[in-house]
Formats: sequence, C-alpha cells, structure tokens
Amino acid sequence: MTIALALVGAYVVGSIDFAVIVARMHGVDIHEVGSGNPGASNVLRTLGRLPAAMVMIGDTLKGVIGASMGFIAGGLVGAAASDGLSHWAFAAGLAAVIGHCYPVFHRFKGGKGVATGFGVVIFTVWQVAAITIVIWVVLARFTKVASASSLIVIILAIPLAVWQGVSGLSLMWMVLTVALIVWRHRANIGRIVRGSEEKVPT
Repeated sequence: MTIALALVGAYVVGSIDFAVIVARMHGVDIHEVGSGNPGASNVLRTLGRLPAAMVMIGDTLKGVIGASMGFIAGGLVGAAASDGLSHWAFAAGLAAVIGHCYPVFHRFKGGKGVATGFGVVIFTVWQVAAITIVIWVVLARFTKVASASSLIVIILAIPLAVWQGVSGLSLMWMVLTVALIVWRHRANIGRIVRGSEEKVPT
C-alpha cells in the first residue's frame, strides 16, 4: 500500500505542468504557440529565457520529488538496496515522467519528459546527472538543436548508470524511463532526420 501511494503520488506530482502554468502567468496558452509542446524548449522559443528557466526548474524538481517518494516508501517497507537506494526510487521516478508526459490535469497531453527524467537521475545517480548536463550544454551550444542533444544524453545515461553500479530492477525502471522519453520524441526524430528540427534561440 505504501509503495502504491508513492507511485500514485509521483504520477500526480509529475502531472503538474509548469509550462502550462508559467505560460498562463504570461497570458499565453502554451498549446497554441510555437510547436504546441508544453515544455521548456517551446517556452524558451515563445516566451524567453526566464520563463523557460522557471519551467526547467519546476519540471526537474518533479523528478527529484517523485524519485524521493519512491525512496522513502521503499525504506518504509524495508526495500532498500545494499547501497541504501531502493529500486522503487527509479520506479516512482518513472511514474513522475509518465505524469509529465500524460498529465491527469491536462487531458493527458503533456511534454517530452527530459527535465523530469533528469530530476530522477539527479536523485538516484547524481554523478551521471553531472556528466550528462555538461555533455548536453556542449552539444546544445554547437548544434543549437535541444531535442537532439537531449536524446543523445538521455540514451548515454544508461551506460553511465551501469558504470555507476545501477543494475537489476533499478536499471529496468531506468531503461523504461528512457524508452518513454525517446518515444515522446519520435516526431522530433523524424524532423532531425529531415533536417527541419527547430533550433533554440541564441
């Protein structure tokens, strides 16, 4: 029951769409401008850097909070792994990402899940988060394509996590999280292949 509450709670937290909230604060329906995607990149292109930063921070915190809920619940039922981190942290992190992608508060029309997924990695394997953020900044700076940079680092996160000792059920939940994020980027992947993907403003 404790684990179930943590998973549901993480999904609900993930369903809070900061792109929608911040855009409404500026009198904008984020679904009606730019790409229509309720995410930080679209907010950056349509509203500017400060609103985008607010969305990025909020979405990242959802992943941190979601994973922490799973970690706490796992500890309460004695499910902590030898390294002190329950695989339920990864499972609840996945629930938060699902909430972001398919939010109950917004007719299940959400974002791509990158920032929320990054929040999960911050909580579970911060070393991987530190490495991937540096790689993302470098890639985004030179390619100016946020989606391509995000896809590369989110996929790289898996072997880096294995390097840091993530295995078993924890790795399974992480792989499923990455698979969901990649799936949500399928339209972006098509545009990247065609060379028509939008670039972030300089």
